Amino acid sequence: MKFKSVIALVAVLGLIAAGCGDDEEPAAPDTSAAEAAAAEAAAAAAEAEAAAAEAEAAAAAIAAAAEAEAAEAEAAAQEAAAEAEAAAARAAEAEAALEAAKAEAEGAIDPDVVAELEAQLEAAEAEAAAAAAAAEAAEAEAEAQAEAAAAAMAGPEPMVQAVDIRAALNADLGNCAAAPSGEPIRVGMAMDFSDVVGFVDIPGSKLVPHFANLINCTGGVNGSPVEVRVEDVGGDATTAGVAAQQLLDWGAHFLIGPPFADFTLPILQATGGQVPVFVAASTEPTLSDIENNSFLVSFDDRGQSSAAAEWALDQGITRAFVFTQPGPYTGYNPDVFKEVFEAGGGEIVAEHTYEWFVDTDFSAQVAELSEVLQNNEAFFSAALGYQVTALRGQLEGAGFDNITYIGTDALDATGIAFEANNEGIVHTPHINVEPGGLNDRLLTGYSAANDGEVLESQGFMGLYVDSLLLGIQGIVNCGCTDSAQIGDAVAQIEGFEGFSGTITYVGTTGTPPKSVPIKRIVNGQDVLVEMR
Repeated sequence: MKFKSVIALVAVLGLIAAGCGDDEEPAAPDTSAAEAAAAEAAAAAAEAEAAAAEAEAAAAAIAAAAEAEAAEAEAAAQEAAAEAEAAAARAAEAEAALEAAKAEAEGAIDPDVVAELEAQLEAAEAEAAAAAAAAEAAEAEAEAQAEAAAAAMAGPEPMVQAVDIRAALNADLGNCAAAPSGEPIRVGMAMDFSDVVGFVDIPGSKLVPHFANLINCTGGVNGSPVEVRVEDVGGDATTAGVAAQQLLDWGAHFLIGPPFADFTLPILQATGGQVPVFVAASTEPTLSDIENNSFLVSFDDRGQSSAAAEWALDQGITRAFVFTQPGPYTGYNPDVFKEVFEAGGGEIVAEHTYEWFVDTDFSAQVAELSEVLQNNEAFFSAALGYQVTALRGQLEGAGFDNITYIGTDALDATGIAFEANNEGIVHTPHINVEPGGLNDRLLTGYSAANDGEVLESQGFMGLYVDSLLLGIQGIVNCGCTDSAQIGDAVAQIEGFEGFSGTITYVGTTGTPPKSVPIKRIVNGQDVLVEMR
């Protein structure tokens, strides 16, 4: 038996894991460097630290599960070994009984007795052999589980990324490499330019072609140029399906779709689940469907609203009220907040309906709230920035000036950082844009190349470019141009490092596991409070 060797292996793995935590912090950047380089280095270090923390947490969870499986397998091996020893003992007993009977008979042996004893001995020996085989198999399983635990602790091999993001950001569009001449990678964008979500899809549809130009400026992807075509779905379900079909007829290898299910579901009908669709700015769980090649790029609504409720509870807030409107975004987010807040011991003291995107007069709701509020509550909804500040002004006019206002990613999308009367408002954006960091360089680079134009909804923009990069990654990983095969390759992506953080699809339903930033307006600045 090799139980001692298995135990020793587990012990060594434990020592290795303990040693991994003793790495020293990296040296501080050279303070003599130029101010811009220092800012970029600091931001890169912050991004690396956040990515490392997220990866370390994921690796720890995987390692813990693998170690538990290894322990179970070892216990099973020990049990099988004990059974084998017991069976061997029974076989020895049977053999001793046979010999004793023979000795006692002294030549007058009853053939029937001898035959019975020999049969018992044969059965006992067979049982012992089977038990020994089972013990050997269990030991092999335990060793395999120990090796799996070791692999889990080591973590996955870093992904070789199809596009060097930093090299692309450094590209000089006025002095490009030779133009790539291979077969083009075609990217279709079915975007919604209507008032409802145009504030994210319009700038996103500008930034993706810009980044494709940067990729092409550095020689393309393995010699292939990246082409981007944009179609406006116009806030109409029928138009969305038509736009998707036009992009497919053009030869798009994958699509980037609009945020809401109303217009993305017709696109998925057009693709028949055979073409990868990245729903760049969406958080709707209904659009996370890996079996039909529909992928979120961000955290989902359950993630952001749970994080908001947990944060409120951690601040000692025990009372809250919500505004809701039936729907997969405007209704689902408040529902999740209520569920998590109440499960944590909080009380929902009021729930009111409103019209998302439209209402700014909340006098009727304020009149009713005046009967129940104690001026120590949290407010939560998926409302837009100007709606939240309008409600705040009206509640303050009624004497409620100590309410904590919490919202979703919609606040970031609609510029809560630039709204009047925004001090203290909390929200859950997708990306924390740090000066000098990758996202800042992406956005300022676009501005420099486009006559100083500043894109709106900046915390969303990295999601659109990540959608582009993830589709390209699938093409390179599978070495194919068939859309269904590209989708299969995307579903196996693990540890992709993009503008919006680390993205993994393997083992998910199509939503990458991501931490949720909690940001708050403090002294007029949009400050990252924590990651959840």
